[in-house]
Amino acid sequence: MNVLTDNLSRYGKGLLGTVELTVYASVLALVLGFLMAAFRVAPVASLRAFGTVWVTVLRNTPLTLLFFAVVLGLPRFGVALPFQLFAVLALGCYTSAFICEAVRSGINTVPVGQGEAARSLGMTFSQTLGAIVLPQAFRSVIPPVGSTLIALAKNSAIAGSFSVTELLGTYKTLNELGYSIIWTFIWIAVGYLIVTLTISAVFNVLEKRWGVAR
Repeated sequence: MNVLTDNLSRYGKGLLGTVELTVYASVLALVLGFLMAAFRVAPVASLRAFGTVWVTVLRNTPLTLLFFAVVLGLPRFGVALPFQLFAVLALGCYTSAFICEAVRSGINTVPVGQGEAARSLGMTFSQTLGAIVLPQAFRSVIPPVGSTLIALAKNSAIAGSFSVTELLGTYKTLNELGYSIIWTFIWIAVGYLIVTLTISAVFNVLEKRWGVAR
């Protein structure tokens, strides 16, 4: 226990950093994911192509490589941001590709007749998607979206290698101070467990309230 009690502030800062990364990147991933899903089912060919390229590139790019591209590449174009914001951009954009595919799968579960009926009433594509299709699709995508955001929380550990304060990065300092590496990682694992179980609990509540009965 002395590893935890002697370094409670370090663990606390690391846990807070992980929580902040997870929350901010999740918001960005959800916004971009739903937007790209809308692009992928849009009647405009250019939007469909953009959504397809976005998903294909990001899903097939290693997250570490994406971190290097954002953290080291953007400053070369004059984009100077805090490292934490760079990490949020990398995590959020990467995860948005998986959110997009989960949402698109949910959209495909909505009967085609629903959209056709909406269009016959004179509703535009955006009105049909926002008022008819997405509310129904949302019910079926709650579990996969929750699983994707749990993966995002665990992927945030990569940010520690890019000068971002997060939970996994605390092991370097504690190892240098001579603390047991085994117990150091055990308490780090407990911290990640707290974060992921919290996300899981939130999505379990959402699924019970709005999810599709199975």
